[in-house]
Parts: sequence; C-alpha cells; structure tokens
Amino acid sequence: MALFPGRFYLIIIIFLSFSLQAQIENKKKAFAAKKTSVFKHSPKILGLYDLYNRGEEKKAYKKAHLLLKSKIDNRSLASANLLLAYYFNKRAIIDSSIYYTNQAFKYNTTANDSIKNRLFSLGYNLLAINNNKRGLFNESKKWHIKGIEASQKYNETNLFYTHTHGLAQTYTELGDYQNALKLFKQCLEYKDDSEIILGSYINIADIYSRLKDYDNANIYYKKGKTICEKTNNFQAKSIILLGLGENYQLQNKYPEALKMFQEALTIADENEMNQLAIISRSTIGDCYTSQKKYNDAKLIFLEALQKSIHFGLLQNQIDIYDELREIAIKQEDYKNAYMFFDKSTHLKDSISKMERIKEINELEIKYKTAQKQKEIESLKFENEAKKLALASQEDAIKNMILQDEISKKNNENTILSYQNSSNKKRNEISLLKKDQQLKTLEINQQKKIKLFTISAFLILLIPIIALLFQFYKRFKIQHLLNIKQTEISSQKINSILKEQELELIKASITGQDKERKRISQELHDSIGGNLAAIKLQVNHLNSSNSSNIQKISLQLDDTYQLVRNLSHNLLPKKFSQNKFLEVLESYLNNISEASKIKISYIPYPKKEINDLDENIQIEIFKIIQELLTNTIKHAKASEIEIQLNYIENIFNLLFEDNGIGFQTENISKGIGLVNLENRINKLNGSLIIDSKQKRGTIFNIEIPVFQSKSKIQIKGIGLKNQLDELKSI
Repeated sequence: MALFPGRFYLIIIIFLSFSLQAQIENKKKAFAAKKTSVFKHSPKILGLYDLYNRGEEKKAYKKAHLLLKSKIDNRSLASANLLLAYYFNKRAIIDSSIYYTNQAFKYNTTANDSIKNRLFSLGYNLLAINNNKRGLFNESKKWHIKGIEASQKYNETNLFYTHTHGLAQTYTELGDYQNALKLFKQCLEYKDDSEIILGSYINIADIYSRLKDYDNANIYYKKGKTICEKTNNFQAKSIILLGLGENYQLQNKYPEALKMFQEALTIADENEMNQLAIISRSTIGDCYTSQKKYNDAKLIFLEALQKSIHFGLLQNQIDIYDELREIAIKQEDYKNAYMFFDKSTHLKDSISKMERIKEINELEIKYKTAQKQKEIESLKFENEAKKLALASQEDAIKNMILQDEISKKNNENTILSYQNSSNKKRNEISLLKKDQQLKTLEINQQKKIKLFTISAFLILLIPIIALLFQFYKRFKIQHLLNIKQTEISSQKINSILKEQELELIKASITGQDKERKRISQELHDSIGGNLAAIKLQVNHLNSSNSSNIQKISLQLDDTYQLVRNLSHNLLPKKFSQNKFLEVLESYLNNISEASKIKISYIPYPKKEINDLDENIQIEIFKIIQELLTNTIKHAKASEIEIQLNYIENIFNLLFEDNGIGFQTENISKGIGLVNLENRINKLNGSLIIDSKQKRGTIFNIEIPVFQSKSKIQIKGIGLKNQLDELKSI
C-alpha cells in the first residue's frame, strides 16, 4: 500500500508556517530581544510579511514584485525574495521557490554577521523543503544539517528547532523511525513555538500509526487537534484528518476513512495547497484499491498523477506509478503494469542521477570560486598599492607648492632688507672706503684658505666613496649567493625526501612480490604435493582396501587445514588486530610526515566502514596506496583530500589532489593505472577520472559492497564444498 510513503510529504507543507509565521508573529519576543531579525530594518518589508501572515498572500506576492523593481537596499531585496520563495513553496512550484531563495542569498550582503547568518539559515530551510518535495531526501538532509550549524553559531533557538524538525522529517522519509521519533520528541521541549509542537505531534502520530501502534497515534493526533482548533490552522487540520482516515483504513473501516479523506481534499483544494491535494487524492485511491474498486481508484490516481507532473513532484509520481502498476496487475493488464513499472524506475534513476550531477557541479563551483577569490584578492592588493602611490604623489606635490610659496615670501623679505641696508650704506660709503680696502685684502686671503680646505676634503672623500661602493657591491653579491645556496639546499633536501619515499614504495612492492612468491611455493610444495599423492592413491583404489580410504581422508583433512591456515596468513595482521580506519589513518599520517604533503582524511560513517569485509578493506587499502604512489611520483601536489563514504551498500572513495593535473583524453595507461583499474574491476566497481592541467586531479571510485561480499562468500563456500565432496569419496 502506498499510503504511508506519500503521507510524510504532508509535513513539509505545515513546515512553511514554522519558518515564516512563527518567525514573524514572534519577532517582538525573540527577534527584538536579540536584534537579529531579517525583517527589522524596513517598514515596507514588515508590512509585506504582515499581509502574508493575515492570509492575503496574493496581495503580498504582488507588492513584493513591485518592491523588487523599486530602489531599496540589499537587505530589503533579500527579504522580499525570501517571501516570494515561501509563496511558491506553499503552492509546490518548486523551481520558482528555489530561484527566489538563491536570489535572496545573492542580495544577503549585510555586514552584520548575525543578520546574514539568520537569512541564510531560513534559506537553507527552504532548499531542504523543496528537495524533500522532489524526493531528493539526501539533498534535503544536507541543507537541514547546514541550517542547524548556522543556527547554533549565533544561538538562534527557533531556527535550530525548525531545522531539527525538518531533519526528523527526512529521517522519516528514509525509514529511520527511531532517529525521527527522537528528534520530534526533542522538538516538543521548545515551548515558544506552537507550530513546531503541532507539527511534532502530527509527525509522531504518523510514525506510531505506521508502526501499527494505533493507541499512541490517536493520543498524539488528539493533542495536535487541540492546538489546531485554537490556532485555526487549515493545513494542520487537513493533515490530522488524513491521519485519522488512515487509522480507520488500517482497521478496515473504509466509509469512515473515505469521509476523512474527502474532507481533507476539500480543504486542500480551497486553500491552493497543491501537494496536500495530491496526497489526499492518493489516499482516496488507495482506499478504493483496498475495497477492490479498481476503476474508481485508477481515475483518481490519474488525476493525482497529472497534478504531480504539472508541479514537478518526482516522489509523488513514483508512488502513483507504483499504485497504478499494482492495480494493473490485479486487473491482469500486464502491458500497462510494465509501462507503469518502467516509468517509476526511470524516475528513480533520474533522481539518483540528479543528486550525483549536483554533487559534481558543487565541487566544480567550489573550485572555481576559490580561484576567483584568489584573483580578487590580488586585484585588491594591486588597487591598494596604486592608491597609496597616488596619495604619496599628491602629498609630494603639495609640499613642493608650499616650499615655493615660502621661498617667494623669503625672497620678498630679503629684497626689502637689502633696500634698507643699501640706503644706510650709501650714507656710510664715504667713511668705509678705507676700511673696505683692508677688508678686501682679508677676504681674498680667507677665500684662498677655504679653497685649499675644500680641495683637501674632496681629495680624501672620493677614495672613501669608492671604497663604500665596492663594499656595497660585494655585500649584494654575497647576499644573492646565500639565497641561491639556500634554494639549492632545499631542492636537494626535497629530492632526497622524494627518493626516500620512492624507496619506501619500492620496498613495499618488493615485499608484496616476495609474499606472492612465498604463497606460490607454499601452494606448490605443500598443497600440490598432497593433492598429487591423493591422485595416485585414488588411481590404485579398490573396494577392499579400506586402509587406503582412511589415508586419503586424513590427507584431505591435512590439505583443507593447509588451505585454511594459508588463507588466514594472507590476511594482514594489522587489520585483524586493529580497526581498518585506524590503520589507514596511521598510514596516511606516516606518508604525510615523510612527504611533507598535507593529507585531509574524512570517513563517514566510521562504524559501517570498519565492519566491511576484510578482503574489501585490503583492496581499498591497496587502491589508496596506488593513488598516493602515483601522486607522489607525478602530480607535484602539496595537498591531498581523501573522502570515504558508505551509503546504501555503495562504498565511495573520492581522492583529490592540487597537483599539475593532466589531459584525460591524452592519458597513457602505465602499470600503476592498469593495476588500479584491475583492482576496481575485481570488486565490480567503477572509476571516474576528472583532471585538467594546472587544476589537479580527482579520482571518484564507487564499489557495490553487497555484490563483492556475496562473491567472496560464494568462492569460500565453493572451495569448502569441493573439499567436503573429496572427503565423502
């Protein structure tokens, strides 16, 4: 029955009121106290959100569009775009909601970190809700976790519980009911927002209903209904009606269930709650299917499917296609059953592909953003240097102008003083003629003495200057020599370190070759000899010779024990004695210290990776060794990032370096790359290489764990069975 998978989409709709109404209606309490409200700055924005919360959403929508065309500050633009994102989210127009959320991020440039952080947290909530509606649950979980981190940064309690509630919903969609119940009950501790408490009551009741604990489900539905009647919340009311209807349906009370579903559908259509209306139709169709009214069920499912396609709700489409397939099978219409199955499968593949493409695009965007940021920083530095140079030039010009003015004034004063002195001297010329002749003689003598002194000083000064110049040249040359010697020394040290690393790698490879040789000899000398002896005795065996049969049985036991001991000896002791991730981390630390390469290492989830089959762990370890060897030899990298992820029986290894890179189309496969591909093919895995020159290299490896486990188990069982068969001969 597709009743429950569709049901949990309903909680997304009620969540709109958590992140909008609760934040605006309570702004005088929580936001005014903290002074971090996104909407505090502009009366126009406050009026816009008041209109929305009074139910005049279309008026708010029109005014928001007009406001975007007017001249307002960036913070107001961000808030207006956020309101439009909420408007389209409520109507399940997901692409428009995501577009306006990203526009809000674009204009969120306020210098106040707490205000900026709050708007980002609200936007993360919208992106999580929209991805949840599309059925991209892992993407939704990612945005809720980012929202929790952002809300904790400035102790935003309301947003923390909002994102916690959304994360609990995502766990519900993924089938992790224990974690979902834990988070929903944690949300009940937050008493300042009745909407979050109401949503938690409804979600908890839904989970208990799915777990067939109808008594607990009814208790929480009644608690939610009490709050709903006080707040007159149509969304919550319709959700509770659907929950009660499902409980009736699970108890085979179909008339009562249909009554509840029809009432919920009426409320959803009247209030333009499109996704809620789709789910209501799906529950009615499911109820008809339970009563074997297949034609009625098919009609209402097709109506729901048309609306799901119109609004781009992928998960709803998958659920409806599955329901239609079941109906076609029951009507023995296998052609349409196969068609519906094919469309459902195609949509599931599309969702998986969208999530993978988005992840790759995000990595590329992060890389390009980092590059652009570096360019911007360098341009800023150049601009600052130019500004300082211009400022110093302007100061120098001002100083020159002031000096010219001062010199002019001094000249004028000098001229006036000369005129006064000349007048006095005219009167005294007659008296000073005789004295002047004597002074002239004295002046000439003093000039000769000064000339001699200056000449002697210059004769001594010129050699001193020459000596100083020679000393400066020698000092400069010596400084350059020291720098060159330092560079040569560092290059020699680096080359020695590289050689040591390569020697370590060669030693490791030599050790592996010796171990393979030992295994070959072990197989040839011990097991091969025993099997040859068994073969000879079997050839001369007769029915009366029971002692030979006993000997063959004992030799088979010995051979089996040798195979078992040999297989145990092949397993690395450090994996059996320590956890896989601890051994890998120790190895990476040793490589990082030896090669001076910074290695980032991120495993998730650790417990599940440590619990993987030892054969798979050994192959993964060897793959990482091969990648590190290639990077040290060829990439000239200073940083390496390794991510290990194990989700839904798929093990993902992402290996990225910031080295020189290469053109993937011109790659020549050496021994290292061939060995790497052979190991991945051995595990039925896949390898994607993304690299460009001067941009680094990314190796993306995916390994289906359950397939590789099953193969290993089959091989082990087959060998044991063969030995048992030989024993029984």
